[in-house]
Amino acid sequence: MATRGSRSEKVKRIFQQFDNNRDGGLNRDEMAALVVAVNPRVKFSDEQINAILDEVFRTYGEFIDGEKGLTYDGLLRTYDDGAGDVDRDFDALGLELYPDENKGASIVSEASSSSIAEERITESQRKQRTTAWAGSPHHEIVFDDTWKLVDELEILLKRLQAKQAKTGKFKSDNFDAYSDAGWSRELGPSAELSEKRVYWEETGPDYGIFVKELGALRSRADGARSREEAFDGQMAIGRVLYEHQLFKEALISFKRSCELQPMDVRPHFRAGNCLYVLGKYKEAKEEFLLALEAAEAGGNQWGYLLPQIYVNLGIALEGEGMVLSACEYYREAAILCPTHFRALKLLGSALFGVGEYRAAAKALEEAIFMKPDYADAHCDLGSALHALGEDERAIEVFQKAIDLKPGHVDALYNLGGLYMDLGRFQRASEMYTRVLAVWPNHWRAQLNKAVSLLGAGETEEAKKALKEALKMTNRVELHDAIYHLKQLQKKKVKSKGGANGEGAFVIVEPSKFKTVGEKTTLRQDLGSAIQIRAFQRITRLSRCNVDLLKKEMNEINVPVSYSGGGGPQKSIRKPNLEGILRRLLRFLKPETFQGAVKAINESILSVLDETGSGRVDLGIFYAVLAPICNGPPNKRKRIAFDALLWRPVNEGSSQIRKVDAVQYIKLLRAIYVPSHGISEILEVHGETDSSMVSFNEFLTMFDDPDWGFGIMSTLLKLENGDRNRHGRRVCAVCRYPVIGSRFREVKSHFSLCNQCYSEGKVPPSFKQDEYKFKEYGSEAEAMKDKCMYFTLQSYKSP
Repeated sequence: MATRGSRSEKVKRIFQQFDNNRDGGLNRDEMAALVVAVNPRVKFSDEQINAILDEVFRTYGEFIDGEKGLTYDGLLRTYDDGAGDVDRDFDALGLELYPDENKGASIVSEASSSSIAEERITESQRKQRTTAWAGSPHHEIVFDDTWKLVDELEILLKRLQAKQAKTGKFKSDNFDAYSDAGWSRELGPSAELSEKRVYWEETGPDYGIFVKELGALRSRADGARSREEAFDGQMAIGRVLYEHQLFKEALISFKRSCELQPMDVRPHFRAGNCLYVLGKYKEAKEEFLLALEAAEAGGNQWGYLLPQIYVNLGIALEGEGMVLSACEYYREAAILCPTHFRALKLLGSALFGVGEYRAAAKALEEAIFMKPDYADAHCDLGSALHALGEDERAIEVFQKAIDLKPGHVDALYNLGGLYMDLGRFQRASEMYTRVLAVWPNHWRAQLNKAVSLLGAGETEEAKKALKEALKMTNRVELHDAIYHLKQLQKKKVKSKGGANGEGAFVIVEPSKFKTVGEKTTLRQDLGSAIQIRAFQRITRLSRCNVDLLKKEMNEINVPVSYSGGGGPQKSIRKPNLEGILRRLLRFLKPETFQGAVKAINESILSVLDETGSGRVDLGIFYAVLAPICNGPPNKRKRIAFDALLWRPVNEGSSQIRKVDAVQYIKLLRAIYVPSHGISEILEVHGETDSSMVSFNEFLTMFDDPDWGFGIMSTLLKLENGDRNRHGRRVCAVCRYPVIGSRFREVKSHFSLCNQCYSEGKVPPSFKQDEYKFKEYGSEAEAMKDKCMYFTLQSYKSP
């Protein structure tokens, strides 16, 4: 990693290389030559070059020296802002540092380590011996007395570190194995950031003494001769503490700086960084918003900082689970600074997180194009390609990420999942083993290793791996997996193409599946209902009370807008819609909420926003959610009807237009029962009907088994019984315990679980012309049926 000294020298060499007329500035022609030279693989059009130069000369206007162009300080600032990679550009140009410059840097370094007469230390030596940021030309320290505070604080920190190191309380971990958040921790080059996390012992007496002495330094800063000098001192103290990863203490200084100069961007930005590291994402977001407000109010003064503020604001929003909102800020950063590869990587990762895989891949490819050794971008691109079905290319990209960073946990884990999906279980097992070598307590990797070994036919090794996973966590899925493994051993079923050790099976066409009794669910209906139930689980909407939708409708104020067709709508942008979802699902953790938003975006918003405008009819959205929320079925239907009434076209009436009801039913089926196809949906009648529909008439349309949403009755059955277990009964095909309904074949007496019945799977040993199934919701129902059967038999006997 380049030091700040070598960094600035590299920028100087690049500047000198392209300052052809030696006037101390890079004019448009010289800047164009630089852009082309450091991007040899890119064929820029004249329009692209002009757009880039316009952006640079506008953003860094304060560094433009008339006709001469961009000064050296301006070029250095562009690199500090993440607009380019100094080391990459320097190598691409084939430049070398001058020998005398290296020698000079060495002399300064040696002098800075000397302990002789602090009074005679020069200004450059003082900057060199302090933290990296203070050695920057943009260290922002204005007053001489502030340097004294920095020097004394450095001494206090070294003393504390030495004491804690003796007692073994000072620890640091290398985070090189994990995906970098990619965020700007400082208003300068991200390349200088430490890759190690430091842990201080904050409860001992030594730390207490340090805090007391630190308080005295803060008091001296506050007692400065002017408000500006006090601000300078507090900011410097905060930055030193931040560099040493004492984030709580740094936050105190940055907060004090905010009080001293509320409209300065820097303290808000750095306070936000501290809060993010401390896990206080909401408070971090608020500080970044204040920084953004101050930057926008300050005009060109803070314009160069906007991309970094947008990036960190996006990351803070992701910390809250608000990925759609984060995408908006990453886009803004990329627009303001087109060469900001971190912004593009984060945008690609966020787009992947909401299920927009094609757009994600494009953004990630652009980030990699600008920075080919960006391991995290390669990792996320591999995931996006896998989601798009480009598996062989995804394997290559994952492998590239691993080549760049051999212990990259995310790349190894995701490549293992890809191999699992392809049925290459041995390779999958190898990947999970490598994950565990880096992260021994990764229980998901341990569980997946067991499953992959099971798929590879190594039952004994799989059993050992499962036992290891059980030591790491006590989750119920592990117990089910162990029980499943025992059943496979007991029955000695040979795995044939099932990723989870499924036994051999035959898939029977739907016409050969018959039902016994009116209560037995049709195979096709059960398959659709299972998919809806899975969607409920992923989004957790089954835990969202449907009354909350009504409350949102009553409280939210959405202005009426007009679509392209001229009809009034209460439409809302996707990021704002995400805020509504956050209120509805406030009980979810951020990472779980991200998964819910992804599923909703893929399944619902993609249908409602067919044109890609980024806006959604809120009334329709509420109506689509209502049937799968928690609550009595009639209330769900009532609130769906109320949501349609809430739309401007029906507002103030007790009835809705029939055309709206028909369109709503079509959307419900397109979203939740897509297997029925678009052609069937288009056959729904009444689109030109101008009549109105009452709630009772709406219910008739809704409950229609052929043209409505009659599948809801089957969904309710799954909701009420999907936790029911049937003693020690296992499915004859997958060998997992039967949970939910049990489907018993009346002739051969084998039983199937919900999933295998819906997929038409039967054991190959029971070949019949047709199969008749009876559904049991619980073992009590089965026992009752059995008793009735014996009673009838006793009556028939002589």
